[in-house]
Amino acid sequence: MMKLEICAGNLMSARAAIAGGADRLELCCSLETGGLTPSMGLLHAVRRLTALPLHVLIRERNGDFLYDDAEKAVMLDDIRRAANAGADGVVVGGLTAEGRIDTHFAMACRQAAGGLSLTFHRAFDLAAQPHEALEMLVDCGCDRVLTSGQAATAEAGIGLLRQLHVQAQGRIIVLPGCGVNARNARRILLETGCRELHASAKTMAESRMSYRRSGAQMGTAEADDYHWMATCAEKVREIKHMMNTHVSDWVSKD
Repeated sequence: MMKLEICAGNLMSARAAIAGGADRLELCCSLETGGLTPSMGLLHAVRRLTALPLHVLIRERNGDFLYDDAEKAVMLDDIRRAANAGADGVVVGGLTAEGRIDTHFAMACRQAAGGLSLTFHRAFDLAAQPHEALEMLVDCGCDRVLTSGQAATAEAGIGLLRQLHVQAQGRIIVLPGCGVNARNARRILLETGCRELHASAKTMAESRMSYRRSGAQMGTAEADDYHWMATCAEKVREIKHMMNTHVSDWVSKD
């Protein structure tokens, strides 16, 4: 069965993902930095909204994925908190200075997550040896790996994604993500053999405020506090439609 995971960075996006027919949600915040751990308040609110599987991104800061012991302790605590708050899975990742999977951290995450689903996120795309990295994730007990095939987008990474899917042999799910949309979803599935996709399905949201003050941005000088990116329910529906169109075309390839 084809599954569409939507990355939701706020309550507005989670609502849109649910309305658009997402099969699973990945909750996070600060998508503009690649995503960070969301608040427990957001997790509680979305858990009340839906019975869909909720996976929570666990990432203590932006930047690289080389973490010290104190940062790892924060993330392991966040995993346990997410489990207690009703998450169905967590999304984690860490690398060594040499660009290999930080297996000690991955196994610690597996232990902290207990029976929750464990996804290794796009830190994988910065790993030095992707085929070796995939075997390490299997050995660490990860259930899936979110990856663009180490390319700028999942569409551009189709070649490696196909190789990884074949290598996985059902031991771990390869989840293509980054730049997935209604235009390329079917191609990515057909040419990689993968059965799940990850997308944000974003569009520009505009503030409902009538009074707008200029010259006092909350972020950088280029920031626009009255516009932000959020998931669009119609874009979710469009991706789902393309995934479900002519399903026999790719099922017959198995």
